[in-house]
Amino acid sequence: MIQDKDFTLRLIRQLTQSLEKLLLGKPEESLMQKELDFDALMKDIFKIKFEEVSSKTSEELIELVEERETKDHADYYELLGNLFYFHFQKGRGLDFAQKSKVMYQKYLQTSGVFSLPIINRIKSIESIF
Repeated sequence: MIQDKDFTLRLIRQLTQSLEKLLLGKPEESLMQKELDFDALMKDIFKIKFEEVSSKTSEELIELVEERETKDHADYYELLGNLFYFHFQKGRGLDFAQKSKVMYQKYLQTSGVFSLPIINRIKSIESIF
């Protein structure tokens, strides 16, 4: 069980780093060559497909994260914020932007970290609404 949790956290951190590089416009060559399989990663992390994760409301996503261990909440919120922001940037709708904003705000609140890139993303989303 502990190994499973460690594996999941490693997946979360790897996906978060990959999404960060994509959002910053600095993807590695191997990342550009390899398409991210969001369904497989979401199944490994949340045990459901990306389509199901993305169809949930922000409140349901928060409940999904709250079911995990408290010390891991910030990692989950950052991952979800990056994931939805990435899809929003790909032109997949304002719903993704709103979810991204909520997840980023929860990340900042939970982690206590001051992250200028995330604050800037929140502001860019707010300027749309």
